[in-house]
Amino acid sequence: MPIEEKKKLIENPRSPSVQNSASDVPWAQLRIPSFPQISIRILQLANNDTAPMRRLSDLISSDAGFSSEVLTLANSPLYARRTSVTTVNQAIALIGTEALKGLCLTVGVRAYLGKALKQESIRAVWRHSLACALIAEQIASAANTDKDSAYTAGILHDIGRLGLSVLHPQHYASLLQSHIGDSHSLLESERALFGFDHCEAGFNLVADWNLPPEFESVVSRHHSPPQDTGPWTMLDLIGLSCRMADATGFSVFPGCESPSYPELFQQLPPREQKSFYPDVHILAFDIANKINALETN
Repeated sequence: MPIEEKKKLIENPRSPSVQNSASDVPWAQLRIPSFPQISIRILQLANNDTAPMRRLSDLISSDAGFSSEVLTLANSPLYARRTSVTTVNQAIALIGTEALKGLCLTVGVRAYLGKALKQESIRAVWRHSLACALIAEQIASAANTDKDSAYTAGILHDIGRLGLSVLHPQHYASLLQSHIGDSHSLLESERALFGFDHCEAGFNLVADWNLPPEFESVVSRHHSPPQDTGPWTMLDLIGLSCRMADATGFSVFPGCESPSYPELFQQLPPREQKSFYPDVHILAFDIANKINALETN
């Protein structure tokens, strides 16, 4: 690529004239906008078991707009609290630190996508992340495991897509609209367009944004084939939740070819099968209602 072309892409990565040149620019030179720092700092502080809750409350309250959105979601039907949550301290006490991490990341993702959410294809990325998080939360509840950590991992699993959506919203939207195949086949098209796929981008963003390293496997390997042996892990949970989100109508692209829901249901461990949704229509209805609650608040 000529030097002037490369410089143009780095300085203005959204320019339509550089669509075919994106793959020639190394990752280190791409200026992917930073995720909202307050969300990252909240996640890091909440992961510190020795940090006092007062510090977490002060951090959230330091940004009036952010704390307002957090309180709005805390009072939404998604959390179904009998009493109104009027302060951040009250939110922490009633919802809990782990749930608050997921809630703050939800606010952060919506803010990060910003105007790109006006494009239906990018909006589908947002809804898929929400659907994956909500399904993961439900599966974890059925398994009597940490549902809040599952929700947080689900929200973060596609951060690579978020980066691509913000870096090249029009180009990525066009790819999503035109692609036909399974989710794994989309990775090849992403590599052809950008030089890397969203799983590779996610792995890099975990480091670039100083996210906890525990999310590396979730963001980089959630499209890996399911393991037939070994203990049920968070990666297994998120990978299956991602495929279930596709099967319930919350795929990232309209031409997504997904396994059938009954086939995916059989991939759940026996204990989870007993407590999870056997009917895809009931699950889809429940997830749609929760996403609507999040989007209208």
